[in-house]
Amino acid sequence: MLNNIGLPGLLLIAIVVLVLFGRGKISSLMGEVGKGITAFKRGVKDSAEDEEKSLEAPRDVTPHVDPAPATAARAEAAKDKV
Repeated sequence: MLNNIGLPGLLLIAIVVLVLFGRGKISSLMGEVGKGITAFKRGVKDSAEDEEKSLEAPRDVTPHVDPAPATAARAEAAKDKV
C-alpha cells in the first residue's frame, strides 16, 4: 500500500503536516532531531576511540606474588633439616 504514494502524495502529506503543526514547531523539532543525530555520532566516535586505546596499551593483569615469603619459608625448612 505504501509503495504507491509517489511524489504528489508526499507533497500533500508535507503540506498537511505544515498546516497542522506550523513552521515554528516543525523547525524546532528538526533542530532537536539534528542535535540527537550529532550526539549519537559523537558517542559512536568516542566509543571507537576508547576501543582503539584499549587495544593499543594492553594491561598486565597477572597477580603480583611477592617471592620473599616463599624463599624465607625455604630457608627455615633448610635450617630445620640441618
